[in-house]
Amino acid sequence: MAERRTIFQYAYFVDDVFDAARNWAQVNGAGPFFVTEHHKADQFTYRGTDVEADVTYGFGYSGDTQIQLIAQHDDAPSIYRDMFTLGTFGFHHVAHYVADYDGERQRLLDAGYELACELHANGIVAAYFDTRDATSCFTELHSHSDRISATFARWHQAHLDWDGTGDHIRTHVSGT
Repeated sequence: MAERRTIFQYAYFVDDVFDAARNWAQVNGAGPFFVTEHHKADQFTYRGTDVEADVTYGFGYSGDTQIQLIAQHDDAPSIYRDMFTLGTFGFHHVAHYVADYDGERQRLLDAGYELACELHANGIVAAYFDTRDATSCFTELHSHSDRISATFARWHQAHLDWDGTGDHIRTHVSGT
């Protein structure tokens, strides 16, 4: 039986992750946000080449849904620049947290979708497929690991425990 695909994350390309996190917290009650500035992967490919853009990520929850905020700090080719020219921003991708990463990756390749980006970082693998013709956005596959499952659970619990007041940024890590 095929794995049931459920969207667990909605991701937005933004100008500034810290400002966007504040706005998401004030307008939608999302947060708190966990931010990694200038993220570096162990291995990163963009459309078959080894090029990694300089990006900052912020992750928070709204209910059971993870919200990702992404800002790119350079002009390197990327899946974000594929959709947004300099100075433009908006909704970018949905993500599926999959147990059978290799099988789901192959399913999307067999369906004719281009693997636009793949990264390996801290024992996890994520792939971004260019599904814009079908869904108007990219589709991310995110592999399972005990470590990342615990991290996602901790972030979700922080949201459930948060009263929406105080600092909307809980973690600020540079260069991880």
